[in-house]
Amino acid sequence: MNKKWWLVVIAVALLMALKLCNNDNEVVTLFSSEPDPEPRMRFGLYWDSLNVDSGSIKSGQTLSHLLDPFGITPGKVATLAANSKSVYKVTSMRQGQPWWIASSTDSTLTPLWFIYERNNTDYIVFSLGDTLGACLGSYPVDTVYRRVQGMIENSLYLDLEKMGESHLLALSMSKVYDWTIDFSHVRKGDTFDAYYFQQKVNGELVGMPEILASTFTHVGTEFKAYRFDQGDGPDWFDPTGASLRKAFLKTPIEFGRMSSAYNKRRFHPVLKKVKAHLGTDYAAPNGTPIRAVGSGVVTKSEYKSNNGNYVKIRHNGTYETQYLHMSKRLVKVGDVVKQGEVIGKVGSTGLATGPHVCFRFWKNGEQVDHRREAFPPDTPIRDDKMDEFAEAVNQLEFEAESVLNLVERMRN
Repeated sequence: MNKKWWLVVIAVALLMALKLCNNDNEVVTLFSSEPDPEPRMRFGLYWDSLNVDSGSIKSGQTLSHLLDPFGITPGKVATLAANSKSVYKVTSMRQGQPWWIASSTDSTLTPLWFIYERNNTDYIVFSLGDTLGACLGSYPVDTVYRRVQGMIENSLYLDLEKMGESHLLALSMSKVYDWTIDFSHVRKGDTFDAYYFQQKVNGELVGMPEILASTFTHVGTEFKAYRFDQGDGPDWFDPTGASLRKAFLKTPIEFGRMSSAYNKRRFHPVLKKVKAHLGTDYAAPNGTPIRAVGSGVVTKSEYKSNNGNYVKIRHNGTYETQYLHMSKRLVKVGDVVKQGEVIGKVGSTGLATGPHVCFRFWKNGEQVDHRREAFPPDTPIRDDKMDEFAEAVNQLEFEAESVLNLVERMRN
């Protein structure tokens, strides 16, 4: 046996001796049978085999500006943009959105891929190699089901925030009850109970929460809502199958404070005299979106000294509405608007002491208090869908109770 092989034998013997003489009885592993870890994939690429630079889109930054430091010429960028326009227009990249550039790990550091995150769920992978182009990718999405219960102390928005819930949940709940509850006028002691789902991407909740079942008790009256699709898109219905949707929304803004009610003998804060206030004031921050409470045609969009910037809408032969003191008007005479469409922004133009919208409501040519009007509901559950709706309600109630029980067990 030659000298080289003797050295190998001696080395193995020494290692075995170390193992036998280990005073702590530890096992010394010479060879591991465990498989190598799976290579990490990201954006469909073997991420650990690439050299990665990252950042976010800056103000005024174009794709050409971004890729120039990596040696990508303007001509190549133009070809890339042309080849990718059916997937994504590179001129649509938004400030603040993250990006990554993946290059080879050899000495050339050749840029191979550019990845742009379009939103919380989707991204675009641009090929920078010989074949210039792009493909759309999506992150894995989980669906989380939750239930939240509480009592109003301040407002739905603030109380949900104190509970650690997103303000988006307050917006979702307000949309469910847009036609039945004036959330600018909820009372301390009102209660809410909502069962909903939301998407989760990369460990974070994204998108709007979708209410499945909800109960809101306002001044002792219980308002129940169940989400159901009878073939023309999901909507909300009460336990009897009546639609919560009505001809007019309760308020022209989603969240705000009713600062002055309809009153025929109100003391005017600017004129300092008793003067009928034939509308309802909703105070809100300057720039808050103002919605058309019903579908119709814009008949006035102008400025007057007392009204400031205002818009008037004719809904049908019976009803008209008017929205005063806007900071900005977003519609013009003749425009056809849909219920919920933003027609202007809250301001304090004209005879006003602060930012608010004065909302006025006409019925048969006479100004009335819209909060006292009863409007018929939209299409109810059809007779041929009632059994299916009843089953859906029972299933939603069961699911909501199961979620609540699971939370209680986790707490205990």
